[in-house]
Amino acid sequence: MNKFMKRLLPILMLSLALSGTAHAWWSDKWTLRKKITIDTSAAGGGIADPIGTSPVLIRLADFNFGAAKEDGSDIRLVAEDDKTTLPYRIEKYDSLLGEAFVWVSVPNLKPGASTTVWLYYGNTGDTTVPGDASTKPIYDADTVLVYHFADKIGEAATDASGAGNNAEHAGMSDDGALIGPGLRLDGKTTVAIPASASLAWTDGASMTWSAWVKPAVLTPNAVFFSRRDGSNDFLVGADNGIPFVEVNGTRSPVGAPVAINTWHHVAVVADGGKITLYLDGVSYATLSASLPALTGAAKIGGDASEATAGNAPFTGELDELEISRVARAPGFIKFAAVAQGADTASKLLTVSEDQAPPASWLSGTFGLFGVILKSVTVDGWVVIGILAIMSIISWWVMITKFFHVNAVQKSNRLFLDAWEQVAADLTAIDHDDTASLGDGAGPRVQRLIKKSPLYRIYHIGSGEIGKRMAGGQGLSSRSIQAIRASLDGGYVRENHALNDGLVFLTISIAGGPFMGLLGTVVGVMITFAAIAATGEVNISAIAPGLAAALVATVAGLLVAIPALLGYNYLVSRLKTVTSDLQVFIDEFVTKMAEFYSTPGES
Repeated sequence: MNKFMKRLLPILMLSLALSGTAHAWWSDKWTLRKKITIDTSAAGGGIADPIGTSPVLIRLADFNFGAAKEDGSDIRLVAEDDKTTLPYRIEKYDSLLGEAFVWVSVPNLKPGASTTVWLYYGNTGDTTVPGDASTKPIYDADTVLVYHFADKIGEAATDASGAGNNAEHAGMSDDGALIGPGLRLDGKTTVAIPASASLAWTDGASMTWSAWVKPAVLTPNAVFFSRRDGSNDFLVGADNGIPFVEVNGTRSPVGAPVAINTWHHVAVVADGGKITLYLDGVSYATLSASLPALTGAAKIGGDASEATAGNAPFTGELDELEISRVARAPGFIKFAAVAQGADTASKLLTVSEDQAPPASWLSGTFGLFGVILKSVTVDGWVVIGILAIMSIISWWVMITKFFHVNAVQKSNRLFLDAWEQVAADLTAIDHDDTASLGDGAGPRVQRLIKKSPLYRIYHIGSGEIGKRMAGGQGLSSRSIQAIRASLDGGYVRENHALNDGLVFLTISIAGGPFMGLLGTVVGVMITFAAIAATGEVNISAIAPGLAAALVATVAGLLVAIPALLGYNYLVSRLKTVTSDLQVFIDEFVTKMAEFYSTPGES
């Protein structure tokens, strides 16, 4: 048995290793995934400067909305290692229109390279997963304001950065902006941003401001964003389509104008004594100035001071306003412009077709039962593993005992054939001569006979007769009783040898169902504990757990039932062998009393 286990264990370990490494799939609860490739090389986004960790917009148009939950809450974003979940937020999810915008924080984006992100969906049941990052912020602590303008009509813009810098009042909503809903500015309506500690700028501080703008008309000195405190001011706008940044009355140099009714990414980065204006991710103009100290409110779509002569409100659309209290790197700015642009994003980001989980040997071989097996928890596999060991041992005992009993009965028949030829000399079979064993008793037959339990019992009696008959006298009744006792002792030892190992079958018969029941009870407890933790009672979530828990009971019965049948079969065969032993002992003692008793004794 030891040799068998030594050979079997490496095979089992190899099988488990191959089944675990055959494919990578983050969670079996999710049935579909898409491969998102972010390519910053020259063939993709063409970004050569360092980027770092950045929010990435994923547009889902070719998406199977029918396989996901109605609100898209089963969407999960997983890193390239297919293990680490990434923080994400859904800006818009419309299954009727077939449109969704998902923001995900991707760490350590590198220039001139490709990064893979996995988007999983298709889980209409339990979506709880250990280590899930779906509720973590996607913006870093230096981002102090993010307006997606995706709020309900009539509601003020909500700050998605987590800093709580919500707008003071609602503007005009624009459902057809660059990224879902946006802000429409008609030259009259503006949106105020209240003052806050996180939005306060000190003199010479670092800062990054960015937004997407779409001018409807070319207006002189149109202001997108403004802040004023006394003599200090900060403005971002466009003069007849020429973007500018103005600090304390000093404006950036003039560049090429932008066309009306086209979206453009405008960013301003203040870094010490230099302020850089970016247009569509490329440096557009620089201003030798420091960011002034500003702690007051800000205004979107117009000048913070209505009395300022020469400045005009902005007419057009605005989307994705973002403010950070650090100077973002040029690569970060260009990545945002390329990744969020409707025309450029398709080169930077590619979304694959849906992928289904690779068919495992469980699901492929056993169908629905394989699906149930994949839902078994760790504790269930521990119980099933113990039951598997019990099953292997019990089958090994049954198989080896079966062949052993066959060999015993064959050798017993050969011995009995030789025994029938014994006359007055009961020790003749022990003479090792072929004649005493009958015709055709070659070396092989002799070896088989000497493996017989009957022969071993006979050998004990023959030896006892030889010792007591050395003086040539007969056997007294006491001697016959003593030889009988020796034969009975041999019978007990042979009986023990024949029944050796059957205890493993009795353990499997009695312990298998109880072990399986233990696994089922623990599995049911875990299932209901998970329901209590999530607070969701869903038949789709409960059924797999309960079915998987019952697998342990099935495994226990699969161990016990064969063991029970094999045990009863072997016991009946062994009873025949032990009966033959008892009959032979009685016959041997009778013949011994007949041929070797002392004259005058009956």
